[in-house]
Amino acid sequence: MTHRYLPASLLLGALSASGAAFSQTISPEVMEVTAPRLDRELYATPAAVSVVDRDSIAQGQQRVRLDESLVTVPGVFLQNRDNFAQGERLAIRGFGARAPFGVRGVTVMVDGIPYTLPDGQAQLDAIDLDSAQRIEVIRGPSSVLYGNAAGGVLSVTTADGRDDQKTRLGAEIGSDGYRKYRFSDGGVNGPWSHHVSVSALNFDGYRDQSQVEKYHLNAKVRRELGNDRALTAIVNLLDNPRSEDPGGLTREQVDEDRNQAGDFTEEYDTGQNVDQQVLGLQYEDLSAGPGELYVKGFYLQRDFEQQLPYPGDSLLGYERDYFGGSAEYHQDLLLGELPLRYVVGVDVARQEDDRWRRNVAFDGTVGGDTADETQTATSLGIFAQGDLDLTDKLTLSLGTRYDRVDFDIDDDFGSDGDQSGDRTFREWSGSAGLSYRYLPTHQAYVNTGTSFETPTFSEFANPSGVGGFNPAVEPQKAWNREIGLRGNFDNGVDYDLALFSVRVRDELVPYNENGRDFYRNAGDSSRDGIELALGWQMTPSWRLDSALTLARYEFDEYDTQDGNYGGNRIPGLPEQTWMNRLTWQGFDERFATLEAQYIGDMVADDANDVAVDDYWLVHLRAGDGWHLGGDTLLKGYVGVRNLFDREHFANVRINANNDRYFEPASGRTVYAGMEVAF
Repeated sequence: MTHRYLPASLLLGALSASGAAFSQTISPEVMEVTAPRLDRELYATPAAVSVVDRDSIAQGQQRVRLDESLVTVPGVFLQNRDNFAQGERLAIRGFGARAPFGVRGVTVMVDGIPYTLPDGQAQLDAIDLDSAQRIEVIRGPSSVLYGNAAGGVLSVTTADGRDDQKTRLGAEIGSDGYRKYRFSDGGVNGPWSHHVSVSALNFDGYRDQSQVEKYHLNAKVRRELGNDRALTAIVNLLDNPRSEDPGGLTREQVDEDRNQAGDFTEEYDTGQNVDQQVLGLQYEDLSAGPGELYVKGFYLQRDFEQQLPYPGDSLLGYERDYFGGSAEYHQDLLLGELPLRYVVGVDVARQEDDRWRRNVAFDGTVGGDTADETQTATSLGIFAQGDLDLTDKLTLSLGTRYDRVDFDIDDDFGSDGDQSGDRTFREWSGSAGLSYRYLPTHQAYVNTGTSFETPTFSEFANPSGVGGFNPAVEPQKAWNREIGLRGNFDNGVDYDLALFSVRVRDELVPYNENGRDFYRNAGDSSRDGIELALGWQMTPSWRLDSALTLARYEFDEYDTQDGNYGGNRIPGLPEQTWMNRLTWQGFDERFATLEAQYIGDMVADDANDVAVDDYWLVHLRAGDGWHLGGDTLLKGYVGVRNLFDREHFANVRINANNDRYFEPASGRTVYAGMEVAF
């Protein structure tokens, strides 16, 4: 989590050369959060929100995978860091755990552009951590803010040049053929500011059939228009010509050889390639009448192709056009004598996927089409949210949102009949919260809210063999209740405690039939737990951070043809995680960080027959910097992940076919990097 104090290097600079004693009183910074759409100070936000700052994202990190940055956020769990073809799986309080690949149930925003599609799915492969300035995480259902698939929110903000006016060149090497090169440049010229980040990643991978080649560009250009107005253009380009998929293994295969790829993966060269472009244009007017106006538009184009590990209809792909926009109006006023801050707005988006599927013979020869259809999802959301100060310490927050999500399939593959179809969902969401700021930097809050999550297009697949939509699946609904405390003390201790209880109706759960994944509404489930984040700035040089999650994720009602799974754990989720990080910040750029991470046991299937053991991981990284004259700075760093070479799994495939549940993680790995900034 972010440090709420002045950086240690600045504090050290304030000490006298004779080493005079420093004061233990450290003044906290004022922090604002923006992911809840209504900008607030952190200690006026009646929700569990975590903020990760630039140092936690970048200092000695590879900046390739999100789990490195989010490891100190309680309630968040990421899997699949080593399989770039499937992508990291993000779960927040259990939402998103069912995803076989990518992200489900969590809204992902990057610079205000929704990376979550109208049908509820998202990918994390185009997030540029090299230019990320901050990451905000809302740890709980938030459909009132973002609509469909908002079981939690991940919001990334990248640099625009105003805070990072340097040119940087960097290179990294590491275990398993890891190589990464990056370049960035930022600056301000009168009313103009810009930031450009370019990176190239090549990685052989720990297992067979896991090579990665990936190129990325993220750029922002901002123009101040005067009179509190500004225009920002955003470009994000992803070229991922190769991400191999080593597949899952049985327990027997893991015991035999953890490095091996799964059955048929090498024979069919399983994996994917992606080419994606994102364009965004954003306008802000901070003096639009008595309030503030924000208007955003975006366009995303994505070409995708994937080979699955079996003969038959195993080569698939799509060409995607995704576009939309939003408009928000913010205003502060008096309601009687009480201060009121509110936001009203509208979100619109449209997703058009031209999807195809081709047959692959046993010898690998690609044959003709087995499917050809256009999938279209259109979403419209209208929302309002307000904070009313009942006293100078007590604030009431209310929000509501209406969403309409339309799904349509136009079948262009005529040989098996017309399998077109359409479905429409109309949903209301609401939230209410109270925030009591009993001291300037101490807060207690309560909130409650609802959320919904429609099936994605891939989850609408019809197990009866008929195309179109599975008429038996419906959106899952959630009701969240939460009590929290957060604050910091003058002695350098900060805390964030949240108790949550979520009830989910019509839980969407995957199952496998004849080698293919389908989905069903599996009754009801409950998610209850405690999240605690603690930080202690012991001295200007030493800081300790700890993040603990104790939860229970289980099915309340779940009847299947194989039995009643009511009372069983939800698979793919540890119910205990504990992370501790000790950081020493020496003079200037010198640092060392030791992390110890505990992941509790879990189960891999709905029946709870497949158990996955708990484990500890220890990571270490350190670095230093040297001034070469003028503004030129050379930095070097090294890192060791899984210091004690602990065997564990990078991913657990839920309800896997043929018992291929396990994707082994790498053992001890080492990386080193250099960066020059001028």
